[in-house]
Amino acid sequence: MSNKIKVLVVDDSAVVRQVAREMLGKDPSIEVIGVASDPIFALETMKKAWPDVIVLDIEMPRMDGITFLRKIMAEHPTPVVICSTLTEKGAQTTIEAMAAGAVTIITKPKMGLKQFLVDSTSDMVGAVKAAAQANMRRLASSSAANPSAPPPKLSADAILAARAASSTSMIQTTERVVAIGTSTGGTQALEAVLTKLPAVCPGIVIVQHMPEKFTGMFAQRLNGLCQIEVLEAKNGDRVMPGRALIAPGGRHMMLRRSGAQYQVEVADGPLVNRHKPSVDVLFRSMAQVAGKNALGIIMTGMGDDGARGLKEMHDAGAITVAEDESTCVVFGMPKEAIKLGAADKVLPLDRIPAEIIAYGG
Repeated sequence: MSNKIKVLVVDDSAVVRQVAREMLGKDPSIEVIGVASDPIFALETMKKAWPDVIVLDIEMPRMDGITFLRKIMAEHPTPVVICSTLTEKGAQTTIEAMAAGAVTIITKPKMGLKQFLVDSTSDMVGAVKAAAQANMRRLASSSAANPSAPPPKLSADAILAARAASSTSMIQTTERVVAIGTSTGGTQALEAVLTKLPAVCPGIVIVQHMPEKFTGMFAQRLNGLCQIEVLEAKNGDRVMPGRALIAPGGRHMMLRRSGAQYQVEVADGPLVNRHKPSVDVLFRSMAQVAGKNALGIIMTGMGDDGARGLKEMHDAGAITVAEDESTCVVFGMPKEAIKLGAADKVLPLDRIPAEIIAYGG
């Protein structure tokens, strides 16, 4: 019992509380220690038993989720999974919550909520387990398997097999591209890196594992904080100095060459490493199209998406960097890349901006 991940669900929807308790409780590595309809009730529960992970709604009576989140992070830092609706307003508020210290997102629709939650059991369990590994509490990862069979784990071949690299793709040019891949904890990490970059720096392409509707708000928020331009990528957008393009949620993003310029291709397709967008898809396209003209960076995240792609970039002559364990929220993706010999350098987060600046110099 003591090794189980103790979860508290805080949501004003009785349906969410009931279904989340049932779905999470089926996993042998998780114990739901309580549910609460708002943060005030949650605080009463937490006086008796402190959770390892909090699943938290944003819009609730008496105290909103962001105020509660900030209180928790100030007084007793605890991994928090945001449970948010797929709306533009919900997306904007959730991005604020991620900036305030939430680890990851579970999305929920306004309609058909109960069936959606039942169908998304694997995602919910995975989000809780990812949060439990966050280094804010140094919790060990649970080795118990999810009760629901995960979708097949496809490789980037599912997207890139039919794409032939241009015959001039590996030629050295003065145009340089930086590719960044990240997942759990990545919203905070990307903000830490991009806000430190000057207005003139190499063009950047980014995959951050994030649901549809959230990437646009995330890009908009970063654009207001950074000297560089930050946009949610659209098909055909040019990769250019002083601009960062973030792959839209629910779409893969690849680099392509158009004459002397680099552009992004945004396309639908199956999940790769159970993600869409996938870091492997972006990194492998970088290896094919940019070769020596690229810098690849893999940062905090659960799983191994991007590890093989970074190795391909490394083997194609790119400079490659993995974030050091000491600064990762979850040392999963960088760890797997390092194990493959994919990283030329292993750097803490605060040294990555300088690496990008030096690369463009």
